[in-house]
Parts: sequence; structure tokens; C-alpha cells
Amino acid sequence: MKDPYLVLGVARDASDDALKKAYRALARELHPDLNPGNKRAEERFKEISAAYDFLSDPKQRAQFDAGEIDATGAQKRRAGGWRSHSAGPRPGRGGAPFGDNVDDILSELLRRKEKGRAQAARRRGEDVRHTLAVSFTDAATGATKRVTLLSGRTLEVRIPAGTVEGQALRLKGQGNAGISGGEEGDALIDIKVESHPYFTRRDSDVLMDLPISVQEAVLGGKVTIPTIDGKVAMTIPPGSNSGGVLRLKGKGIVNSSGGRGDQMVTLKVVLPEGDGEFKKLVEKWGPKHGYDPRAKAGMV
Repeated sequence: MKDPYLVLGVARDASDDALKKAYRALARELHPDLNPGNKRAEERFKEISAAYDFLSDPKQRAQFDAGEIDATGAQKRRAGGWRSHSAGPRPGRGGAPFGDNVDDILSELLRRKEKGRAQAARRRGEDVRHTLAVSFTDAATGATKRVTLLSGRTLEVRIPAGTVEGQALRLKGQGNAGISGGEEGDALIDIKVESHPYFTRRDSDVLMDLPISVQEAVLGGKVTIPTIDGKVAMTIPPGSNSGGVLRLKGKGIVNSSGGRGDQMVTLKVVLPEGDGEFKKLVEKWGPKHGYDPRAKAGMV
């Protein structure tokens, strides 16, 4: 056996209490029941048990310190030859001296087993899902909505500005209760964005088609149009055509960098319906001012 002092990691003048304290600390760490399948820990446990058994016998320790016996208990060779002597393990110890420490080991084992049972029984509550329909404007600008889950629980849900279709909002701890003290699950709110009569979305930009009259297209002018923030005035340049796009800077949706997109307004010239005078005006104007819009586009 190795030097028992080195095995236990104590000084040669260590007191009995120091020996016991060192052994208990190592036993808690290396006991086979606490390290199933760990051969190295098992071997080390045997070593510290043998070392403690050896040094806890005052007579053996004194003989070892005096150099009369080695770490196995065998008497060292003297000038007159060998004397066969071996202290061996003391009766009742069986080479694995628990001493008073057996209660500590059992307590540690029971504590770990009970902890394992509690962890196995403890289970996190299940998440619950709920679909919440919000308007295009609420999703774009943000809002607070009240929802009632299947469990009957009513919650206030904050819809962040810029929320998109299919986004799931997680409400921590608002799901089903945990089992045996486990934490509660979460509530997942799946967002469905309702369509808008004239707004659509492209990334952080808001798109819309704006009908304008012939007069507004030809002469230009100011018109009032809707945005997600409310109505604003917009100037239509003279000579505007259908398909022309005007930009309202910063009137779009909040983006990931904290800025805002734009509102892109596509002009749609709408002719008057059933207006005979307008028809006559065009008939009179046409022969003198005829033009081919397809020629400019290279279609003829």
C-alpha cells in the first residue's frame, strides 16, 4: 500500500479528528454507490479506506511513524533477520472502515435518491396555444388586446409594433400548472393579421393604390389620403400617370433597427363614368392632339 498519509492527503502529525475529516470528505466523493460504474473511484475508495483503517489504529500508526513497520503492517527488516508480523485489517472492519462515517454515507445516498425521485416526479406544465386575430393597423402600430384561453383564463397581450402574420408571442408562465412543484408552462399566442381594405405590406413599407381623377392627373393638386397613423395631405404632381408611385417618407412600419419604412402610393387614374360631356370633349380634342402612348414604350 502507498504511504497512508499521502493517500489521505494529510500531514504526518495530523490529529485523529483531522484524519477522520479527511477520510469523510474523500469517502463522500468516492463511495461506489455515489459513483456507479466508475472503476477509478472504486479503487481510490479502497485505498483511502485501507489508509484510514491503518492510521486509525494508534499502535500501528506509532510503529509506522517510528519506521518499525511498513504501510502493509509488515515489520521492517532488522540486522538480525526478518520477523514475520502483520497487523492486517482489524476485526469487524473488513478492509472498508466506515467508522462513524457510515451514517454520513447513507444519509448522502438517501438524499441523492430522494432528490432524483423528486426531479423525476417534478414536471413542467404544458404550453397552451391560442390564435389571436388583429387588424392590419394594430399589427403595424402595436396595441394591447385581451384574450381568453381555453382554460378560461383572461390575459392582456401586448402586440408589438411591426408584428407579422404567423408570429407567436410567448407569455412566460401563463400555461398549464406544473406537476409536483414543476414550473408552469407558457402561453403561445399565434398572430393572424387581418387583411386591410387598401393597405398591404412589403417588409417595412406600406403599399396602397390611390384612385385619382383626370383633372388631378392632368393639373395636379393636393389630396387627403389615409396612413397607418391617420390621414395626411399629399401633393400630386401635374401630368401624373397611372402607375406612378409617390413616396411618403417614414409613414411605414417599424423595422428591426428601430426606424420606419415608407408608404408607397401607386396612382390609378379613374375616368368618369357615364359623362357624355367628357366623351364629347375627348372626341373634339383627340383628332387635333392625337398621341400614341405605346410608341413611347417601344411597343410599335
